Amino acid sequence: MKRNKKDIIRLLPIIILLFFFNIPAQAEDKENLNIKDLIFEHLGDSYKWHFFTWKEKDVSLYLPVVVRSENGTWHIFSSSRLEKGASYEGFHIAHEGDYKHKIVEKSSSGAEVRPWDFSITKNVLAMIASVIILLTSIMPLAKWYKGDRLKPPGGFLGMIEVLIINIQEEVIKPCIGEGYEKYSNFLLTTFFFILINNLMGLIPIIPGGANVTGNIAITFFLSFIVFLLININGNKHYWKEVFWPNVPMWLKFPVPLMPLMEFWGVLMKPAALMIRLFANVMAGHSMILGLVCLIFISVSMGPIANAGMSTVAIVFSIFISFIELMVSVIQAYVFVLLSAVFIGMSRSKEEHIDEEEHHIEQID
Repeated sequence: MKRNKKDIIRLLPIIILLFFFNIPAQAEDKENLNIKDLIFEHLGDSYKWHFFTWKEKDVSLYLPVVVRSENGTWHIFSSSRLEKGASYEGFHIAHEGDYKHKIVEKSSSGAEVRPWDFSITKNVLAMIASVIILLTSIMPLAKWYKGDRLKPPGGFLGMIEVLIINIQEEVIKPCIGEGYEKYSNFLLTTFFFILINNLMGLIPIIPGGANVTGNIAITFFLSFIVFLLININGNKHYWKEVFWPNVPMWLKFPVPLMPLMEFWGVLMKPAALMIRLFANVMAGHSMILGLVCLIFISVSMGPIANAGMSTVAIVFSIFISFIELMVSVIQAYVFVLLSAVFIGMSRSKEEHIDEEEHHIEQID
């Protein structure tokens, strides 16, 4: 009995790790195990939230499908209707091609087309959960600021207040300068949105475990908003430096070499934000999943090699998880920092001229 308990204790880390990542059910056929497909399936979005497999049966939360077909009719049903390649009301989930793992329907010509898809997917549900967490974390602090403020907030609220003040005073204000207040709400919300979703992605229990910030559609949307803020609020000097920079004439006319490069930079700034966040989060999750897959790859090497590789996989997975914890905070911070820098660059010339005019007025 004591020996059995010791064996269970030794196997407990492996059991927990495998339960969290839910790979055993997909790795039963070791010879046909496709590591690439397995990793991307876990990192991709889904119409269901898979918990674990028990006696060859999937235990999942099936999410609502909301689609508008090609003929303009709306359809609402559970994603369980589309399980195991089934078709429902003319819709099914594509298993190959450009629309792989997405809901498609047959067009009048017989080709697979995408309907307007407003379904509550795994990533959407995770974002809703992150917004609820954000509101429940911030609203009590806002309520305290509206009150008498006789007693300073402590504990969790105190930590949130320190974090907000630090981001605003050390990042947003210095980078943007005068008029930073109108950008603070967006940048602070973006910081906490990215931070919460990064941290939730490391927790394998619902509502965690979704790869929200590792989804390029999410990072594209955040970067696109920053792109609009930069270019809508950019002053005339910002646009002058884009289309008529202060360089020798032969670099601007007759071939607009520098204006083309500057305009390319306008597009690349938000693109850098998008790819940086997406790639860092995606890479960390992929490394952890890849390390876990070593357990199943090494099965054919024998029990001794498998035990050694399993130990290495678990140790390195835990190590990478701690690294990912730091990356979660750093990436949220860097995204807001670069966004503030880009916004400040689009209006810095105007601030400089205003200071000069104020100085001239004082001299006069």
